[in-house]
Amino acid sequence: MRIPVLLALAAAALFGAATPIGKLLLGSMDPFTLAGLFYLGAALVLAPRALRRGPDGTGLAGKLRAAGRRNRALVAGSVLAGGFAGPVLLLFGLRAAASMSVSLWLNLEMVATAALGHFLFRDRMTRRSALAAAGVLAASILLSLGGGQSGPLGGLLVAAACLAWGFDNHFTALVDGLEPEESTFLKGAVAGIVNLAIGLATTGGAGLRGTTVGAALAVGALSYGASIVLYISAAQGLGASRAQLWFSSSPAFGLLIAALALGERFDAARIAAVAIMAVSYAALFSERHAHAHDHEAVSHTHWHRHGEGHHEHSHQALPAFERLFGHAHAHDHEAGRHSHEHVSDIHHRHGHAGGAVEP
Repeated sequence: MRIPVLLALAAAALFGAATPIGKLLLGSMDPFTLAGLFYLGAALVLAPRALRRGPDGTGLAGKLRAAGRRNRALVAGSVLAGGFAGPVLLLFGLRAAASMSVSLWLNLEMVATAALGHFLFRDRMTRRSALAAAGVLAASILLSLGGGQSGPLGGLLVAAACLAWGFDNHFTALVDGLEPEESTFLKGAVAGIVNLAIGLATTGGAGLRGTTVGAALAVGALSYGASIVLYISAAQGLGASRAQLWFSSSPAFGLLIAALALGERFDAARIAAVAIMAVSYAALFSERHAHAHDHEAVSHTHWHRHGEGHHEHSHQALPAFERLFGHAHAHDHEAGRHSHEHVSDIHHRHGHAGGAVEP
């Protein structure tokens, strides 16, 4: 699981930088316009790979039709929850609170993802992970009680954004008819155009300058485009809930940038919250789960690596980078039964006796 973990940490570093930089950019544009530019930046950087045709000449539109109704519904849900609701709510929250507090509140996304996974998406939590998620929730509530610039309104807006992204995380982790770059491009293009249109219609483009527009597109390309592709790859290898546990390190990067670039200070509440989160992460990262389970025969497309027990098909020529960090393409699996340590990745969304939280 080391490579998916590294992908999740890289995604966290890129996304964590977006919070303090977004705080700066909100001084010259409204949340809808900024969210639109972020996602358009993501779509632009991914367009060359997402729009390329496959070996059989099929383009993205053809792949989307062939992916089936279930995958199209998952992509649509991802666009609505992760492309519209999540970023707009986050940016309104940034208007109401300090970016350092918002960076820490974003850990509520991990709680939302874990709870939704356990109760709705068969992405099971162990008792240890449930207790750790409760610790992260307690730390986030502690931050929301700080008053003043970081009062409850900002916390509620960010919490709503995290709930939307919790749904988005599970939707994207379950897409098995498109490559991560393709589903992220669709989200970026649709959400970017609609959010930008709303922003321009309501403000008339007031305050927009070439430098700020360019900066927003660049942040979107890295913190939304590259970051989301890395996160989806990690989620398909770890399961959305556990990928989110590693991705929840993103506030550390946001806190560092907020302190260096915006001059924000660590107060007692933030220090206590960081300590609670650190203990929670230590518990989360130490969980283990293994038992005998069955696999049905399936043909699908998702991120994977070879040599980990489920993907032993061969390639004529696979670049060294893809051999190490993984890749995505259509492939087949035969039915089988085995026992090994696993998480709730795209191959292990099976149920457990009684549906209870596991030890």
